[in-house]
Amino acid sequence: MLLTDLLKKNIETFGEYPFLYFENHSYSNLETLTYAKKAAWGLRHLGIKKGDRVIVCIPNMPEVIFSYQAIARIGAVIVPVMYLLHGKEIGYIAGHSEAKAIITSSEILPKVKVGLSESKVKPSIITVDQVPDEDVIGFYELLTLADENETAAESDENIDKNDTAVVLYTSGTTGKPKGVRLTHKNLYSNAESAAVNNKDRGTTIGVLPLAHVYGLTTSNVCFLTGSSIVIFSKFDVSKVFQAIETYKVRSFSVVPAMVHAMLSSPDANLYDLSSLERVGSGSAPMPLALIKAFKENFNADVFEGYGLSEAAPVVTTHREGMPHKPGSVGVPIPGVDIRIVDEKDHQVPTGEIGELIVRGDNVTPGYFQNDEETKKALKGGWLHTGDLARVDEDGYLYIVDRKKDLIIRGGFNIYPRDLEELLVSHESVSEAAVIGVPDDRMGEEVLAYVVKKPETTITEADLLQFCQMHLAKNKTPRKVIFVDALPRNGVGKILKTELRELAQSADLFS
Repeated sequence: MLLTDLLKKNIETFGEYPFLYFENHSYSNLETLTYAKKAAWGLRHLGIKKGDRVIVCIPNMPEVIFSYQAIARIGAVIVPVMYLLHGKEIGYIAGHSEAKAIITSSEILPKVKVGLSESKVKPSIITVDQVPDEDVIGFYELLTLADENETAAESDENIDKNDTAVVLYTSGTTGKPKGVRLTHKNLYSNAESAAVNNKDRGTTIGVLPLAHVYGLTTSNVCFLTGSSIVIFSKFDVSKVFQAIETYKVRSFSVVPAMVHAMLSSPDANLYDLSSLERVGSGSAPMPLALIKAFKENFNADVFEGYGLSEAAPVVTTHREGMPHKPGSVGVPIPGVDIRIVDEKDHQVPTGEIGELIVRGDNVTPGYFQNDEETKKALKGGWLHTGDLARVDEDGYLYIVDRKKDLIIRGGFNIYPRDLEELLVSHESVSEAAVIGVPDDRMGEEVLAYVVKKPETTITEADLLQFCQMHLAKNKTPRKVIFVDALPRNGVGKILKTELRELAQSADLFS
């Protein structure tokens, strides 16, 4: 159950075939293994050994896959870092993880150097393209450091399935980012269980960031299913449409922001998208109106699932052959148990709302160098997700909201997702995000940020009246603010922390 077994078994099972497509190049699974072996021995020549942390901070490209497999081969620890982060954020992760090397690109290198200038660590720096100065080594120069005998050999490290394979830093929305430790067993078992729902061999689209656990696990599933991946450095809706047409893509993984972009694009009619049967969506809740519109426009289903970094990440999915319940995120994948509990960790009755807790081989052993947070998250042998949810009589999970996003107005619980679903059902609303803001009289007040559809004239009064037609008045927003776009992170999740900061600086209810 090692990450390196994924590629090894892929070749044994399916033989050589084009595994990665990127821009105008393709790379077979055998070529991927060759690059990984050479890079592994190159890292070894730089002094990287078992347990050392190696940051990979580049956009999606084949070298990400090569690097991940190389790092895993020598028993070192992969630290995926989103290249869009600020230099100081990269520097914090480098320092906290005590990184011994950073694999990046010349474009991102200035940010990396800014981050490292304030850090105590001095890792080796490797760039996947040009080498701008003598302090940097090129990735393909790294491959030449190993001789033929070394690259032909298997790794001689004594790697165990319970060894840490990845340290994945959370977004840090509630403080400093935490490094989630994921073992080889966590990641392998999760990919294996997720692959149960992805039995079809074919070509998929790799547009999710490989620096995010969702994208990482999606690529791991492709090893198991013998599928090929068309890799994109960034999401370009027209290029995604072209890839669906060219490679007859039947399914791929997305986040809601991508579905929204596909629906909004005027280019959809220019391509033959008839091969597309479904997309799997995660990372953030998808409004029911968006799911319905996608089905109507593309004749393809949206299979929502649920996961989090600490669960490597998949917890629940909709499965082929089982009823599809819109609004639900499906049922637990094989080997994963879930419960809905109250504040004392007592299981609540079916249908009632409580905190979702998770147990299984996919659950993290804890946070890197953070025992306090580990104890909080893993009470009683269960991962406490911080998500409010309910389970129906058939075992389907429904995510109600983040526990920390719950709004308590005048003593009554208000779930932002309910309001967001209602707002986006309005014909003039494109997107919505609802937050609670402090209020002296009510404790918290309800504030909605809304993105209008183009060429609409909807007003705040119109939307408030619309909400009051469908909900009790105490559950409707006190104020609606129109914005051009909602702030998002690298995988399209709305950053409500930024919206709260914006609201706090604006004295909205005076």
